[in-house]
Amino acid sequence: MEDARCCGTGTCIINADGECWCGQRWNGTHMCFPDTLLGKTTDDNAKTAGAALGDDHS
Repeated sequence: MEDARCCGTGTCIINADGECWCGQRWNGTHMCFPDTLLGKTTDDNAKTAGAALGDDHS
């Protein structure tokens, strides 16, 4: 039985906590790499990306 949360590779093995063997995690919508590995929150990442693009929406 294929897990509906699979990222599309067909190789996902997702545990009860929503963590895949590859390091991605189910966020409730899709599989993604957790921002906590980088020590940043999603808001911090959005601000950093915006600053790199010249947006200053702090």
